[in-house]
Amino acid sequence: MDLENYLNTIRKRLERSFDLVENYNINNYEIDLFGQFNMKTERYIVSKKAVIDTMENNEFLFIKYFKNLNKADLEFYINFLIENIDKLIEPSRDHMSSVITGVLVLDNRPDEEIIRAVEKFKYQKSFAFGFKGWVDTRLVLVIMKENHIITSKKGREVKEVYQI
Repeated sequence: MDLENYLNTIRKRLERSFDLVENYNINNYEIDLFGQFNMKTERYIVSKKAVIDTMENNEFLFIKYFKNLNKADLEFYINFLIENIDKLIEPSRDHMSSVITGVLVLDNRPDEEIIRAVEKFKYQKSFAFGFKGWVDTRLVLVIMKENHIITSKKGREVKEVYQI
């Protein structure tokens, strides 16, 4: 499978829930496919005008293709995801949780050091001790020629979505 077919497959799976943008540029960094999902839930009494509370949940998706992925590229990509948290998420009383999913797409298997780094990756940030919600970050590594996926622990939740 090539990159274009893979992106089309993912686009078809996610287009009902996500707002998708191809060739998205954020902070002068080109992303092959960006996706955003927002959900807002309200609880109310008797009438919709009497709102008790509101909960917002968000998910942001960054799919990036690498011809060759080295340790420096992986570290840059991870830092890119973490640094953009404050630009993507507005902590508020209503914000409950957000998830940032970084998908790295490769043709061939990378070094074992990179695979271990992806598997061990973990990043969570809370806002105002959790009173304004939190964000989890997950990594997914897709190896197209082997039809194989490697994920961080949090990334296992969505492994099937990104399968080839």
